[in-house]
Amino acid sequence: MDNIAFGLIVAITLGSALMVVISQQLLYSAIALLFTLFGVAGLYIFMWADFMAGVQIVIYIGGILVLLIFGIMLTNKISSVNISHTSLQRRVGAVITLGVLGFLIPMITKTSWLQISSEEPAQTADSIGRLLMMEYLLPFEVASLLLLGALIGAAMLSRNTN
Repeated sequence: MDNIAFGLIVAITLGSALMVVISQQLLYSAIALLFTLFGVAGLYIFMWADFMAGVQIVIYIGGILVLLIFGIMLTNKISSVNISHTSLQRRVGAVITLGVLGFLIPMITKTSWLQISSEEPAQTADSIGRLLMMEYLLPFEVASLLLLGALIGAAMLSRNTN
């Protein structure tokens, strides 16, 4: 059952990543990117990296992708801007991709992979949370104040001074 679920997640991730690249509509590419990022979070779960899966969902999907979709939706209202992301050098990219695959596929098939059975590790989010809130609290708060200062500075610079 694990292999079927893993194969399904890999298929969804690769298929949606392909749709990001080949879709002619920018909004459809962004929606396909949503499924790609969810697939990557699923792959993190299979690697027992539960904290990284949570970060993937919260930051990349919850923050960056939503910002991208809002940007696409708001710029579609502008009539003088042509929003297109058609690739100009698809043939060159295809040749380079086939060259890299021609190098990687024989290497992957000829490598003897080490297979060992291991026990499922304990939750990682608990230990990372304890480190962030106890041992590394001061650098964490300094970084948050630095980001807050950068946000205030960007807001001040973008204000209209008329």
